[in-house]
Amino acid sequence: MPAPIFYLIPGLGADERIFRNLQPLLHGQVTVLQWFTPQPNEQIDAYARRMAEAIPPDQTCWVVGVSFGGTMALEICRMRPEARAVLISSIPDADCLPPLLRLIRATGIYKLVPPQLLKLFPRAGQWYFGIKNGEEYQLFREILRDMEPTYTRWAIHRLLHWDSAGVGRCLQILGSADRVFPPGPAPVDYLIKGGSHFMVLSHATQISQILNNLATNPDAAPLVRWD
Repeated sequence: MPAPIFYLIPGLGADERIFRNLQPLLHGQVTVLQWFTPQPNEQIDAYARRMAEAIPPDQTCWVVGVSFGGTMALEICRMRPEARAVLISSIPDADCLPPLLRLIRATGIYKLVPPQLLKLFPRAGQWYFGIKNGEEYQLFREILRDMEPTYTRWAIHRLLHWDSAGVGRCLQILGSADRVFPPGPAPVDYLIKGGSHFMVLSHATQISQILNNLATNPDAAPLVRWD
């Protein structure tokens, strides 16, 4: 059996640093896809098409996306029929958008608040994303510092107005303590007990076990709760 191929997509505004605990644990070829500045009024499918250029059209692979990266993973897999999407701390379709984000979308408040404002209130972001003090908080502060406003505004708008009609199936890894995308009544393929929205860093060992197992047994998708 050939070595598995993973493409990792970080969350909104993040980069390869978010995978620094996960990437060394994955068995196979690993590539982190980077965000780039969107073109004016670029639709999400056009952006995904540009990002998908890094993936050969007929390549069998796993596209693993964190948060908004999960949305992009699903869009990429529309164009790459041999790729399978795995979502970490993300949602499988627009109907799963939680009430708080629906309210933000309905009020349009996200258009009035500059993304850079979060840089002034990192502790609020720390609570919302479930980030621990120490290494996690330091990385979070670095990500906030490096946020690119044009991309961030675009990504927030595309997430809130995502048309997921016809999106393919995926596997979802969600944390039981995720405040951004909290578990709902719908079943989750893998539920990690105590995992927050930042669990790709804090629970990298558990997530790597899931991904490595999927790579050797693609049809395995039990409901798992980790202590």
